[in-house]
Amino acid sequence: MTSGRLLVIAIVLVTAVFAGAQWWFQTRAYYQPIDRADLFVALVDGGTDLLPDTGFAGIDADTSPLRFRGCFTVEDPAALVARAVPYPDATPLIAPDWFDCFDAPAIGAALEAGEAQAILSQPEVRPGADRVIAVFPDGRAYAWHQWNGSLED
Repeated sequence: MTSGRLLVIAIVLVTAVFAGAQWWFQTRAYYQPIDRADLFVALVDGGTDLLPDTGFAGIDADTSPLRFRGCFTVEDPAALVARAVPYPDATPLIAPDWFDCFDAPAIGAALEAGEAQAILSQPEVRPGADRVIAVFPDGRAYAWHQWNGSLED
């Protein structure tokens, strides 16, 4: 085998190992499952309420303020949406494929079609990020962190 072939094989192997490590760090390494999150709701009157929820499943990581995702149900979704602060331009972020209860494209499509409503859970839950909740009429709800633009100045 010539030295050129060995060099090409080495480059391909290093690239494959690096790509595999990059994928693992982005989708698996830092995420931790969480079984509870204190979810608050920003109210139109300026106050906040602790959101009673059931069946919460979530993930989070300390490495980024945007890695939080949560899936849960709420009791009275119409009343919740009526008293909560609406969140314009809500854009759910893609979750790792192994966290299968959170389907960002489907949630985003439902928000655009008016089949779900986005509300503000907590402003500045982490610096530069708001916690947003999408609420469906049947009580399904999904939470994530979204950049609010406050750090761009």
